[in-house]
Amino acid sequence: MSEALVDILGQGRFRGFSAGSRPGGKVNPFAIAQIKAFDHYYPTQNMRSKSWDEFSLPTAPQMDFIITVCDNAAGEECPYWPGHPATAHWGYEDPAALEGSDEEKQALFAKVFAQIIKRIDAFVKLPLHAMENTSINQEIKAIGAMKV
Repeated sequence: MSEALVDILGQGRFRGFSAGSRPGGKVNPFAIAQIKAFDHYYPTQNMRSKSWDEFSLPTAPQMDFIITVCDNAAGEECPYWPGHPATAHWGYEDPAALEGSDEEKQALFAKVFAQIIKRIDAFVKLPLHAMENTSINQEIKAIGAMKV
């Protein structure tokens, strides 16, 4: 969901990539539904479940920012990211981990999606071109601490 929202809300200024330490093998259909409800035209057909290891390779796209999102990933050892991008943790419940009815899953995906929107909207509004690296690091960490 974050990958799509960075692309959508960033309006061409950013390119989002999403990956995890233990990818599930497919993009969750509840995540796809949230993205499609937000932007019917967003191309979800090419989205795939990815390991973060592929983004630590020399052939990977250069990352300027790494944001971890699932609270269970906050304590994990992250791979080396080429180029030393700014990093922060923006914690959310993992909606894919919920065991419940489809209605409960849908509700949690919607809640987390709304939280992600608030943080990414704050991020894409930062005047990054006018900020020093230290300030950028402080700001993206502050966005992760904001109440959502």
